[in-house]
Amino acid sequence: MSNLNVSKKSATKPDSPTKVETDPTSKLTARFSDAFAFANQMHAGQHRKQSTTPYIAHLMAVSGKVLENGGDEELAMAGLLHDVVEDCGGLTVLAEVRERFGNRVANIVEACTDNLGPRMSWRDRKQQYLDHLREANADVRLVMAADKLHNVGTIVQAYREIGEQVWARFSGGREGSLWYYRELANELARDNNTLTKELQRAVAKIERMAAQAEPDEGDDNDDDNAVNGNR
Repeated sequence: MSNLNVSKKSATKPDSPTKVETDPTSKLTARFSDAFAFANQMHAGQHRKQSTTPYIAHLMAVSGKVLENGGDEELAMAGLLHDVVEDCGGLTVLAEVRERFGNRVANIVEACTDNLGPRMSWRDRKQQYLDHLREANADVRLVMAADKLHNVGTIVQAYREIGEQVWARFSGGREGSLWYYRELANELARDNNTLTKELQRAVAKIERMAAQAEPDEGDDNDDDNAVNGNR
């Protein structure tokens, strides 16, 4: 009898609210799965700068940010593939991306790549990238914003862990990196969307953290160091 009562109570208990809403139009197709598999294969063994984090984690984060900010499936695929040409084989890989995933995805990936032209200094290459960004279409700018936002977030996290040592990871060093991300944030701010506003805040945060690490001119500690023989 007691078991029967429990069954009746269970049967009349209202269902728990659904945690995930479903919508057929939001379903990602096998093309997205193929792009993920391709990115995972091409970046196999790669990891983030001075980290053991598999590189695919960055690509997943960028793709996720694209989807969260209104991007469609092909833009999300481009988020997964945005570094594959730069890091995994250049023009040969770009041709494969175009054949497998179509012109729109390939064009975005190409636009996100800054090492296809003649060799030049780091600063000149980044300036060329910024100049190109000013003429880029909305698809490219969305993927770029997602990429740069995740990059800056990673820098902020690393800065909290190792401080100024983080700049040794970057070819541009401290000043070059701060310049580059500020210029990127300012240019992308013209789009005035949630993603670019987050990028502005993230760049401002790393600028504040870096500024706090700089010794003030005429710091009173200089006198203390002199007295203590620490100069």
